[in-house]
Amino acid sequence: MASRLLNFRAALVLGAVLLGSSPALAEAVLHRGNAGEPQTLDQAHTSINIEEFILKDLYEGLTIYDAAGKIIPGAAETWDLSDDGLTYTFKLRADAKWSDGSPVTAEDFVFSYQRVEDPKTAAGYANILYPIKNAEKVNKGEMKPEELGIKAIDEKTVEITLERPTPFFLELLAHQTALPVSKASVEKNGTDFVKPGVMVSNGAFKLVSHVPNDNLVVEKNPNYWDAANVKLDKVVFYPIDDQAASVRRFEAKEMDLVYNFSADQIDRLRGAYGDQVHVAPALATYYYVFDTRQEPYSDVRVRRALSMAVDRDFLAKEIYSGAQIPAYSMVPPGIDTYGDPSKADFADMSQLDREDKAIELMKEAGYGDGGKPLKIEIRYNTNPNHERVATAVADMWKNTFKADVSLVNLDVSSHYAYLQEGGKFNVARAGWSADYADAENFLALNLSSNKTFNYGHYENPEYDALMQKSYDERDPVARSKVMHEAEAMLMRDQPVAPFMTSADLWLVSGRVKGWSDNAANQHLSRFLSLSE
Repeated sequence: MASRLLNFRAALVLGAVLLGSSPALAEAVLHRGNAGEPQTLDQAHTSINIEEFILKDLYEGLTIYDAAGKIIPGAAETWDLSDDGLTYTFKLRADAKWSDGSPVTAEDFVFSYQRVEDPKTAAGYANILYPIKNAEKVNKGEMKPEELGIKAIDEKTVEITLERPTPFFLELLAHQTALPVSKASVEKNGTDFVKPGVMVSNGAFKLVSHVPNDNLVVEKNPNYWDAANVKLDKVVFYPIDDQAASVRRFEAKEMDLVYNFSADQIDRLRGAYGDQVHVAPALATYYYVFDTRQEPYSDVRVRRALSMAVDRDFLAKEIYSGAQIPAYSMVPPGIDTYGDPSKADFADMSQLDREDKAIELMKEAGYGDGGKPLKIEIRYNTNPNHERVATAVADMWKNTFKADVSLVNLDVSSHYAYLQEGGKFNVARAGWSADYADAENFLALNLSSNKTFNYGHYENPEYDALMQKSYDERDPVARSKVMHEAEAMLMRDQPVAPFMTSADLWLVSGRVKGWSDNAANQHLSRFLSLSE
């Protein structure tokens, strides 16, 4: 009898060991390369996609993007729109909870949106919610936050009133700026609400730890309304802006996803990893911006000449190995409601003719060979591709104008913080990925009222007036026409010089399931799973 009992216990122990080692029960951990350290995890101050990728795993807005990049219900299960297109009524999910188990309420969204528009918050992306009634006036301090056009009808019903019908409003609500915060947590913890161990979130994951410039770890949120369908137990984000290091870690199977890698590696990586290499056309523009506050960049002739002298075909083909497309418009192609964008008037000229015209313009402005010395500093965020572009552009300007060109680079967070805070510069690299599929998202960057993203401080009352007219226009065809006029003006003045329409470069391990390339570049971890 004792012998049988001993054998039975031994069998139990052996079974437990085997069960514990079963792949089916192993912790599912996704390792994501994230291309840089986030400036913030406060949605009111977020501005770049490496922050967005993390925040959208932690929080869920009224609407979200699915794996294919399409808008679907998020924290709101349903919504209705009034006949005049001005009032949305959102019904929150009855089982929507914060990670501490408390219910997500309509008041949380009211608090969150008022917080974004409150000028005391100084949210850089406050304009995303400007379609909401009184939002711009609140943000400028002309009205109180309580006068924002959002209210809680009851605990689970949010009513939002708009200034004017906005066809892309549901997409705006999926933006990271529109992610909610827990009113109770922010009121209790102040700015510390973003810290590990303190943060209360309503998304598929919750924040566990964050070691700056090393890793950020989130784990499955058991209180998430759809937790049963979340296949990952944990996601580790690695803020590596060294692209070669990211690729090495992918090749060593230390990372499952790598966002952005050196384009000159595309052929080699495709040869080695086949369809694990993803080059996805995006609604994104790679451009240089001129600081129009100072000479000679305040002179449209100088800006046009510098822009014309840049050989976009060389940049796209030689530096990006065909992973990008030469661009002569701020708005990328592919926006259904806009059609073909308005290109610069030199788009159809040969590069040699452009250079000849550029030399004429520069001489007319009194700069370059035979005129005032042209000394240019190009700023860019640290990245091998951006360095190669800057080096190539510098050579083009040296050869065409005998310019003295120098390069300065900063990490991505510092680079954009410098531009957004109004730091002075000569020429700076920038990129813009669509927050929503509408031309306005690109054209609004250069409004004189856009204090955050109008890096070059371009001011043109005619341009501002055209954009305002587009906001007031209800007819989609007429609205598109007005925006084309505005873009033509922007491309005439060249405060920004678009170089390329971008593609998103990803390395996706074969063990990652549920991945779908999409122009919106939306890849929430809740839709992904792993196979061994």
